[in-house]
Amino acid sequence: MTTRQTVTWTFRAMTKIRTGLVCLSLATTCLFGIVTPATVSAEEKPVVGIAMPTKSSARWIADGNNIVKTLQSRGYRTDLQYADDDIPNQVSQVENMVAKGDKVLVIAAIDGTTLSDTLHKAAQRGVRVVAYDRLIRNSPDVSNYATFDNFQVGVLQASSLTKALGLPEAKGPFNIELFGGSPDDNNAYFFFNGAMSVLKPYLDSGKLVIPSGQKTMEKVSTLRWDGSTAQARMDNLLSAYYTDRHLDAVLSPYDGISIGIISSLKGVGYGSGDTKMAYVSGQDCEIPSVKSIMAGDQYSSIFKDTRKLAAVTADMVDAMLAGKTVPVNDTKSYNNGVKIVPAYLLTPVVVTKTNIRPTLIDSGYYTASQIE
Repeated sequence: MTTRQTVTWTFRAMTKIRTGLVCLSLATTCLFGIVTPATVSAEEKPVVGIAMPTKSSARWIADGNNIVKTLQSRGYRTDLQYADDDIPNQVSQVENMVAKGDKVLVIAAIDGTTLSDTLHKAAQRGVRVVAYDRLIRNSPDVSNYATFDNFQVGVLQASSLTKALGLPEAKGPFNIELFGGSPDDNNAYFFFNGAMSVLKPYLDSGKLVIPSGQKTMEKVSTLRWDGSTAQARMDNLLSAYYTDRHLDAVLSPYDGISIGIISSLKGVGYGSGDTKMAYVSGQDCEIPSVKSIMAGDQYSSIFKDTRKLAAVTADMVDAMLAGKTVPVNDTKSYNNGVKIVPAYLLTPVVVTKTNIRPTLIDSGYYTASQIE
């Protein structure tokens, strides 16, 4: 055999071997269902970036966990970041999510006015944005808003207090003080306005009285929803206006603020001896406050089932990425300064000592051992 014949034979033999290996590979794939690269590409879902404000509130930890669990159950990969209530930190985290190629961002903003530039860059890359429970303001690049009926939250908070006081039948007058949420959170104004829609008629009639005279958000807001800030303000109110009168009720928009208020009240003897504890509202049904309600210190809280909010958010993500109509039930209420943001509003539930078990335990949100 000549050298040329040898080379030709070798080339033909190697070709047959390679052809056989390819056939064997294809046969194996068909027989055992091995996923090809094309199939992986078809089934693999993109990353969803999730920006949460802080871990200092049990509520936001629950939100983050529920969103991750829900999205991952639908096949998405997730990128969850907490910003420790630091605005530049959250801006940086969102910028990094965009740079890494996250296709949808779910953002619970610390300050709803600080993300406009970042979201504009995201929009240029085709990234969709869901404002999660806190409206992102001054940005045309917010796609949708998933939240609870925040005006109704305030209505329920105030209504729980008027019911506790026996209004409208009771003659009064009763002394009440007002606390608002963080002024950089759009929700705080919805909560406050909802509450005032209930309280104003009683204030106008004189059945409710605010001895401090502080009744606007400018006067009663609590930056970053901080409990220690609320406690310090309550200390000042008690020393200035309640040395010779009893405080009957306190409108509090959030459980963390309620804890600070109650600590201040207890510090001057409320809830002990002959001094009756003031009725204090709240929101989010965080475990310490649920225990406080059971102990008779806090009167009420508002339950916002974060499992349902996570499911609505995931439905929005599904629709966005599939090019389908995003589910919403409100297209009028939430003007972020440059556009009406289509929203899905869930229903909040007031919780007092009488309905803790059916609302929080029987629903599986908490176990009995967690709150008893």
